[in-house]
Amino acid sequence: MSDIKDTAHLDLEELATRRAEVYLSEQFKKLISEAENIVEQIEPNELNLGDLDILLLDVREPEEFASGYLRKENHLTIPRGKLEFVAIKKIFEQYGHDIPIVTYCFKGPRGLLAAEQLKKMGFTNVKNLRNGLVNWLDSGRSLRSYFGEIKLVK
Repeated sequence: MSDIKDTAHLDLEELATRRAEVYLSEQFKKLISEAENIVEQIEPNELNLGDLDILLLDVREPEEFASGYLRKENHLTIPRGKLEFVAIKKIFEQYGHDIPIVTYCFKGPRGLLAAEQLKKMGFTNVKNLRNGLVNWLDSGRSLRSYFGEIKLVK
């Protein structure tokens, strides 16, 4: 007698997984769209790294920060997952609620969502670097790192 294996449950699991991914991506797109309506986004040519009155806020994870950042001066790294817990202590108490802040991440969405959350928390002058460090590098600009300057080679 041969063994007949019923794999229908696996097909259903795969279908459920795909539907969840679609739903999550649609919900994510909605979150991003809402944030875009609230947060001003700036292009690399609008960000002057020499302006130390602007607080740069990198919302990537520490291991991502090690791969390159915009500058050391007046710069904070607060991973997106810890923003709500740390922003008041690290930003508000030290700089106030109206310091100009530019958030950024690698591709843009985390920075955008972080900027939206900062605005909801009472910070009044928050912008996001559109499309993050990818856009920064694509525009011909460089990052700093522990090894020196990093530039995109095309």
